[in-house]
Amino acid sequence: MMTSSAKDKIQKEFKEEMDYDELLNCMRCGFCLPSCPTYIETGHQEKYSPRGRIALMKGITDGVIEPDDDIAHSLDLCLGCRACEPVCPSGVHYGHLLESARTIIQRNKKEPIRVKMLRKGIFNELFPHQDRMEKVTSLIGFYQRSGLSKVARKVGFMNLFPESMATMEKVLPEVPKRSEMKQRPRFFEHEGEKKATVALFAGCLMDTMFFETNKATIKLLQKAGCDVAIPENQLCCGALHGHNGELEKSKEMAKQNIEAFEAVKADYIITNAGGCSAFLIEYDHLLKDDPEWAERAKNFARKLKDISAILVALDFQKTHRLCLPEQIITYQDSCHLRNVMKTFSEPRILLQSIEGVHFVEMEGADTCCGSAGDYNIVQPDMAMQILDHKMDKVEDTNAQTIVTANPGCLLEMKLGVERANKTGSVRAVHIADVLLEALVE
Repeated sequence: MMTSSAKDKIQKEFKEEMDYDELLNCMRCGFCLPSCPTYIETGHQEKYSPRGRIALMKGITDGVIEPDDDIAHSLDLCLGCRACEPVCPSGVHYGHLLESARTIIQRNKKEPIRVKMLRKGIFNELFPHQDRMEKVTSLIGFYQRSGLSKVARKVGFMNLFPESMATMEKVLPEVPKRSEMKQRPRFFEHEGEKKATVALFAGCLMDTMFFETNKATIKLLQKAGCDVAIPENQLCCGALHGHNGELEKSKEMAKQNIEAFEAVKADYIITNAGGCSAFLIEYDHLLKDDPEWAERAKNFARKLKDISAILVALDFQKTHRLCLPEQIITYQDSCHLRNVMKTFSEPRILLQSIEGVHFVEMEGADTCCGSAGDYNIVQPDMAMQILDHKMDKVEDTNAQTIVTANPGCLLEMKLGVERANKTGSVRAVHIADVLLEALVE
């Protein structure tokens, strides 16, 4: 519950910190409505649309609407997929407005001590420290390798958790031993003709839970003619913080990442996680008011490319043979990769170049799957509703393989396959993994 003093502070800070010109940019035309998953899934309720949420933000800023828990819920229910931005004729940066509003509300929200401690543990003590991420995920690896996972399911222990979380436990990738993570080199030499020097943004979860996908990414880059450096001292991109009202912490993390990558004289900074990419490429916006870091953030953002974009730019699909057993493949866009990074044709070009593959475009592939960072954990009902509808579209393609380009999306689609009882006939896989699988040496 919001106290009256909290409401007053929120109203004051909205007036001081919200970008009023950006709020005014919204013409209320409604072009965003058909692209918004929560507007559609809630039966076209205006307060769950981008236009409606901007109106609520402006109302608070103008002092004509009092902030309350219902407004906070409206903002929290937003996936932050930013599908509204490409269709907006005024070019409203809705994602920036959403992050600012959430930060102000979170800063003034009264929460139970246990919630505050949990947030502090996750946002301050875990994700900003890659060594701790390795320790935590290695425990998951031990849980998987030791057979405890099978025991937990057999005795019904997982039934104590919400259905979506219990199902998610089944589809987690196999986590390597911590020693394997630690032993990986920091530099990999190109194969064939050298075409570029790249620095890999390894990511927090990508470099632990999805370690094998990072290995596949490095191998593909080497095959494409790239020297690959993995800068030391890089850490989580800060997206989880930025999307959950912890912008100040994400700024600290952005500065450390920029500094880490400046130490490597790379032509490009490569990512393989759409959610991370979108936040990284907006470091220039995040730090625009910091004179010491603004230009450095711009230089960082200019070098950013998704793995699929760099491969296509280097003609990987023309210089290497890709082949798989005959199958139908479909592609689920990462919202942030498509809507913020503007990368959507390149994954399709690569997949369509694989011999034996019949690529079928999924209806609504450009709409969110329901993952959205930690959304499927904090808003499980809406996330599962969106996911189940997404799986209906997958079924229409008759695909045996669903490809995506973001770890959260990958887990969500694996979860969808499990919920639809398709585990034996349909798989979900990251694009880097399927390309390496298809590569004919």
